[in-house]
Amino acid sequence: MSLRAPSNLALSLANGASIVPKLSWLTAIIPIAVQSVVFLRWLHRRMRNDEITRAFVRDIATNHLPHIYNALQKIAMQQGIDLDETPLVQFVDLNSRRKR
Repeated sequence: MSLRAPSNLALSLANGASIVPKLSWLTAIIPIAVQSVVFLRWLHRRMRNDEITRAFVRDIATNHLPHIYNALQKIAMQQGIDLDETPLVQFVDLNSRRKR
């Protein structure tokens, strides 16, 4: 029969200490950590969606609008309608931090 030294948990419980304070910290830290991870994932996804939306709008404006205006001009000519000049695409950078 081998004799083992009692574990720290057994010793602390035998001395009248409770495990509840240790578990209360654990039950407080785990939900905070999970909420932090969920928030960071949400924030990253939202920032990524904004980047994709900006790239999509810029692509539409620079690559597709000129073709759409060209086709509209041809249709208007065939119909005998006079159109104004095609507007220039101008971007407003709202995220710019420098002052003009």
